[in-house]
Amino acid sequence: MESSRDASQGLGTDVEHATSEYRFHDLPLTVQRGHPLPLGASPAGEDEVNFVLISRHATSVKLVLLESCNSEVRAVIPLDASLNRTGNHWHVRVGGLPETFCYGYQVDGPKGPQHRYDPSVILLDPAARSLSCGRPWGAPPGMRRHSLVSASLKHRRDDIPPRIRREDLILYELHVRGFTIHPSAGVRHSGTFAGLIDKIGYLQDLGVNAVELLPIHEFDENDCPFVNPFTGEKLKNYWGYNTISFAAIKSAFASNPEGSAPWDEFRRLVRAMHEAGIEVILDVVFNHTAEGSEKGPTHSFRGLDNSLYYLVDERGRYLNYTGCGNTINSNHPVVRSLLLSCLRAAVAEAGVDGFRFDLASVFGRDRNGHVLVEPPVVEMITEDALLAETKLIAEPWDASGLYQVGTFPTISRWSDEPEHVRWSEWNGRFRDDVRKFWRGDLGMVSALATRICGSDDLYAGRGPLQSVNFITCHDGFTLADLVSYNHKHNHANGEGNRDGCDANWSWNCGVEGSTADP
Repeated sequence: MESSRDASQGLGTDVEHATSEYRFHDLPLTVQRGHPLPLGASPAGEDEVNFVLISRHATSVKLVLLESCNSEVRAVIPLDASLNRTGNHWHVRVGGLPETFCYGYQVDGPKGPQHRYDPSVILLDPAARSLSCGRPWGAPPGMRRHSLVSASLKHRRDDIPPRIRREDLILYELHVRGFTIHPSAGVRHSGTFAGLIDKIGYLQDLGVNAVELLPIHEFDENDCPFVNPFTGEKLKNYWGYNTISFAAIKSAFASNPEGSAPWDEFRRLVRAMHEAGIEVILDVVFNHTAEGSEKGPTHSFRGLDNSLYYLVDERGRYLNYTGCGNTINSNHPVVRSLLLSCLRAAVAEAGVDGFRFDLASVFGRDRNGHVLVEPPVVEMITEDALLAETKLIAEPWDASGLYQVGTFPTISRWSDEPEHVRWSEWNGRFRDDVRKFWRGDLGMVSALATRICGSDDLYAGRGPLQSVNFITCHDGFTLADLVSYNHKHNHANGEGNRDGCDANWSWNCGVEGSTADP
């Protein structure tokens, strides 16, 4: 560290006065009070950046500036609560910065069961659009990742989205890496957004007009605790439903994983899809984070304001309605504003056409886990003007028994059209009834007819467009599994065959597993 002077001594009382008591290598840094908006780190001049962070309960906030290549700390700038705080916004403007660097925050606050402050940890900025130390998929864990100042995205070419009607939508769900990683894919950059661009012709041949991308926000594929029991190989978190940053794109899904390049490559993918008449829908995981339970790591929210960002009881225990250790406090005004800003950025800057919300019924829970009739976060997303033409798709259940197929609160109360429906739902009943009929279960003809005719038993008064009809997805058996196995055999992932649903309504056609017998 090259700085030891306390900012409260150097800043003084004159808000226009800039100190130069801090250095980044040989560069003297000027430090000013800054402005409370916008959130995140925003370029404010040729070599100046305005930093803004929200923390309601913090008693101490320090801005940490680091080398982007090796994460070595170069300057620690304490923020003075009497000068660098407006409401719950902590802010500071720093000049003289080098062209490349990364940053984070050290935050301290009250002790107690609901707070988990640890000022020794350098936290990610929730508003950061990119993280440092981007690396290819599966690279061994190295330096801790930190936040990067977002490069300007104003030069995005304005492509016109296809605007496909919901009744004409044919969705193809895919994993960005898995779809092109095998050599048979024949792409130049396998496992990346660029590789997916090379497969657009194949998608057109399939007849689909929309792709639903499994999570593409930053997660750590090396956080998986399991090993293959047959080989001893340490396994990876392939699926990505363990987000560490809602605003940053997964760097390992880009052919160039460094800096803002992943965002740029993702935007090129969306543009190429649109030119081919294909919409892009993102699977977003706004119900929990990778920080997990009380024993999990601290990346950001836990160290910023644990009781604001998560549902916790009076003893500090996480309310776990997701099966993943924690539940986002999504109806808190600060949290729902953060989530909405991520959705708006994806639409305004990348042209994304819609979103599928993982375990969306979590949105319906208040701070105590009680079910709300009209969840504020759902209404906020429903009525947002920028998102007005996007497809909104709910997975209408959570991991604690709340099942809302046909009842997810999706009616717009402010529309001129009576009972205007903005959302659609994954229709799990369609999936199950079609599978049961196909495998020959008795008494399924009437149920099949009801599903094909729009599931009016579930969506009476709302119409068939609220139903997203599907037979397979990333949960449970793939289509090949569905016709190859009577039972799941998930032994290689080290979870003792406990993961996933046992009720797959599948039929092995006479042989369990693959066979060469025609």
